[in-house]
Amino acid sequence: MAGSSASEWPPAAGGQQRGPLIIAEDEELLDDLLRLCAAAGAVPEVAHGAPARRGAGLDPPLILVGEDCARRLRGTRLAAHGDAVLLVGRDRGEDAVWRLAVEIGARDVVLLPGCEGRLVERIADAVEGAGRPALTVGVIGGCGGAGASTLACALAVSAAADGRRTMLIDGDPLGGGLDVLLGGERAEGLRWPAFADSRGRVACRALEEALPELHAMRLLSWDRSSCTAVPPEAVKAVLAAARRRGGAVVVDLPRRLDEAALEAAAQLDAGLLVVPSELRAVAAAHRVAATVGAVIGDLRVVVRAPRAPGLDGAQVSRLLGLPLAGELPPETGLAAALAAGRPPGGERGPLARFCTDFWACFEAIHRGSS
Repeated sequence: MAGSSASEWPPAAGGQQRGPLIIAEDEELLDDLLRLCAAAGAVPEVAHGAPARRGAGLDPPLILVGEDCARRLRGTRLAAHGDAVLLVGRDRGEDAVWRLAVEIGARDVVLLPGCEGRLVERIADAVEGAGRPALTVGVIGGCGGAGASTLACALAVSAAADGRRTMLIDGDPLGGGLDVLLGGERAEGLRWPAFADSRGRVACRALEEALPELHAMRLLSWDRSSCTAVPPEAVKAVLAAARRRGGAVVVDLPRRLDEAALEAAAQLDAGLLVVPSELRAVAAAHRVAATVGAVIGDLRVVVRAPRAPGLDGAQVSRLLGLPLAGELPPETGLAAALAAGRPPGGERGPLARFCTDFWACFEAIHRGSS
């Protein structure tokens, strides 16, 4: 039991304790629980008895009760902690542990070693305070030069300006880097190559704190090295961590979806296909829509003007067989603003209005259905 300490709860000193509380005395079980807490990035407290009281912000986010201690805790305050109480035991194929869980007020039973992975997830979620996942939208160009990266940046800038915790993820390694588009190529923080070895669960708070902060949001972009890809497992782990922090996540996707991009697309709530209102662009977008639509359930088209004669947003939507998310009229001065280091969507104009309206509608649809 190296590194553990035993005490009554809450601790007598040291401030508020937000790690999980372990109530176990069996040395083998206790060592397993300490090991699993370490795997989840949590620092636990080991106690001899049930929590002494509730309130004042001192409640443990999770209480792990070993089956060796459960019987003598019947009738204690454990039941008052509701969903925070887990009974942890060994898988012996017996029903007694489930009856014991009911008697102490535990809401779930975790049997080791088979459920170790699930327990690590529960511990990490409790410590991180995981709640409602972020609204996650991907942006992809229907053709080259459609303006998808500009829209992705504008959506992220708009979400952050509205007070949402926001993360912008550059999913296109050949796109030149969203940090450059936002004027933050020299901003301190990690880029994609630093996460190439990520697997399993990435701590969402650590991810957020490691990334550059630009325009009140966090940005995960590519650096100027020769690295042009990270494994799909890394993309999956990083994006899952980004979503657990809540708020809004915007992903700039490449037009050709490789395995890594497919992992990102699978976690999106919706996708926006940006298509200039030109017949040739619509023809090119057909191929992209056929591929992306098979992965993203809610795929909508954004039509970017100037429009060709007789080709408006409704017609583009009909030709592609996709719902229309909106039309983007020309924005005077956008190129000059970008050259001056001002982010897209950060000033009043058609692009900013589109983004504000999109988030209001997107949130109403997806939050209302959850």
